[in-house]
Amino acid sequence: MEDNYSNSRRWEDLDTDILVKIFQTFDIFELTSGIAHVCSAWRFACSDPLLWKTLDLSMLKSNFIKIPLEPYVYVDGRSDKKLTRLLKISLSLSRENITTLIFHFNLYVSDDQLTYTAERCPKLKRLVLPAWNRIKKTGICKAIRVWKDLESLTMPSIANPPYFMEEISRNCKNFSELKIMGPCDVLCASTLVAYLPKLKVLSLRCSLLNKDALLIILDGLKHLEVLNISHCLLIEVPPHPAPKRVVRELDPCILERASRLRLFRTCMEDSCLMCERTRNDEGLMRWYKYEEDLWKVDEVSSLAL
Repeated sequence: MEDNYSNSRRWEDLDTDILVKIFQTFDIFELTSGIAHVCSAWRFACSDPLLWKTLDLSMLKSNFIKIPLEPYVYVDGRSDKKLTRLLKISLSLSRENITTLIFHFNLYVSDDQLTYTAERCPKLKRLVLPAWNRIKKTGICKAIRVWKDLESLTMPSIANPPYFMEEISRNCKNFSELKIMGPCDVLCASTLVAYLPKLKVLSLRCSLLNKDALLIILDGLKHLEVLNISHCLLIEVPPHPAPKRVVRELDPCILERASRLRLFRTCMEDSCLMCERTRNDEGLMRWYKYEEDLWKVDEVSSLAL
């Protein structure tokens, strides 16, 4: 028995490559559960860049309630502490190797959490941040100034002044992909044309979309190659006092402008379940009512999760 014991290998003696292969099967909660503290060899393996190309927090949601005043959500303190702990451990182990960062649709990040994250993953190329109720102008602008390599962004609707797009224009020279998970009106479209004229890929799926805004996008974004308006609630707003009208079919002027695109994805079918859901939600999707990961779907593969 003594000979057998002396010939056995210890976990910490495993080759680093093997340990990394094993750790690649772990989710973020398992990776940050304390295995890096087992021994120096395990900590070294836990910090391997292969494990930290993507920090996927899309399975983590805030424990929150909606409130009538800004920021319109109140997040439970324990929920905040859980996210902060997860970020601190992950960002310590990642050693600035994260290039893709994904937050859940109902994970409400604070200013401090966002800026802390930005400072520790300066090589970020893709950000999925579909809710930012608790993030102020100073916080998001500070983060964008760090993320100079940012190329792709998923975000909520542009409800505020265009400072955010202006910040991207100034700092992110390789920015080319954008997904907006919310209504797109004339102001939103004009902001895109003014500050992101070199945008190549744009998805507005499952949103309230103003027809005039669509025309501004097609005319103004000269470098646009891919546009996804699948399941959008397309409306036309005539001069007051005439009521707005739902557009059931794309007219020739839109199709002609879209013909220059490499890919133009659209769906406005009465029989389509997603189109029906967008209509029922009046162009502002209540994702919590539907399948758990439905918000991650996109007809453009580079924007899907």
